[in-house]
Amino acid sequence: MAKFAEVGIRPVAISVDTPEVSRDLVQKANYTFTFLSDPKADVIRRYDLLHTGAGIDGQDIARPAEFLLDSSGTVRWVNLTENYWVRARPEQILEVAKTLR
Repeated sequence: MAKFAEVGIRPVAISVDTPEVSRDLVQKANYTFTFLSDPKADVIRRYDLLHTGAGIDGQDIARPAEFLLDSSGTVRWVNLTENYWVRARPEQILEVAKTLR
């Protein structure tokens, strides 16, 4: 997390899971970044990231996505995938962030 702070990044995760499930995941995985719960998928829909029926049990889930926003809230970089196992690597995000400074 220190490398993210060095380039001015504050990671935030948003999930369709309930606050309780999100809290348990954060504790179990020992995450140290902000983890937000969006069980009604309001924010996820606003970013057009709802993957209808793609969950293991057919539930709606968020499409994997990484965004870099500047201090004014303007989206400066986006990485989207259809496969929830595929994510941008931390090193990739750090390199992009350095170019946006």
